[in-house]
Amino acid sequence: MTAPDILVIGRGCLDHIGVVARYPHENAKVPVLSSCDEGGGQGATAACCIRRLGETVRLVGRLGDDPAGQFCRQRLEDFGVDHGRVQTIAGGQTPEAHIFVTQATGQRTIFYQPSTLPRLTGADLTPDLFRPAGVVLLDPETTYLASHLPTPGPRAPVIIYDAERWRQGLEEMMRRADYFIPSSAFFEDPHLNFNGLSFNEQFERLAARIDGTLIVTRGRRGAYFRQDRRLYRVPAPEVHVRDTIGAGDNFHAAFAVARLRRYDLARAVKFAVAVASLSCRAYGGREGVPTNAEALERAAGLEVRPVAT
Repeated sequence: MTAPDILVIGRGCLDHIGVVARYPHENAKVPVLSSCDEGGGQGATAACCIRRLGETVRLVGRLGDDPAGQFCRQRLEDFGVDHGRVQTIAGGQTPEAHIFVTQATGQRTIFYQPSTLPRLTGADLTPDLFRPAGVVLLDPETTYLASHLPTPGPRAPVIIYDAERWRQGLEEMMRRADYFIPSSAFFEDPHLNFNGLSFNEQFERLAARIDGTLIVTRGRRGAYFRQDRRLYRVPAPEVHVRDTIGAGDNFHAAFAVARLRRYDLARAVKFAVAVASLSCRAYGGREGVPTNAEALERAAGLEVRPVAT
């Protein structure tokens, strides 16, 4: 794979997933009903989703040379992700996460190890890396790299940013990203000072602070976007939810695919909502991701609804 359509820059990790009947109180003891291991990390999971949907993708990141890193690389290989620019750090420790999923709701609680691997630098983002890509998807761990992205222009790739919380370089990313896509939990960040505002007001306040297009995901409520000065929502379809671990990552991945295909904004959001929702059907963030045909079929049945002011 020499000329990927989509470039993903971000994190890979190993997820240890346990399913419990209910999340316990502190100092309690509950049985684990089932468990599995899966590759995780926003960037790596998004890259796997992009390949499942039929587009070529290259992941840029770092993994350790430990067993966890070997597992993560193998999962990328299984999905057909170009991981030639995922550096293996000698003696490095690949981050791992312990995730407990509540069986009845699919909601998850994550205990994660912050990465101790050396961060990517501007030197890792060489011009040849961006040249073939039509779309670049950045996960939250790469926020600080905003100043090293290609200059906007007719031949520049579309930049999609997965916003999670306030980080170094976020204000610059607000100016550079063509699509700025947080979840509604981002509105709770104290840096924004959105306390006491309605969701609609929060959306408008954030939209005024970014230069690109704002899209906000909101779990089972679907995703919100603004077009022609009006706020719209695409509700999530009915799906038997087993696990929401990769829903956000897969939304961003599917939106990147839709943007590559030049879908209009409403159709792109519908496609992303369909993929994210269907990905919740299986434990781990990857096995439930639909095929492209299934995603298109489900997206075609979704509605775009105006949001009351």
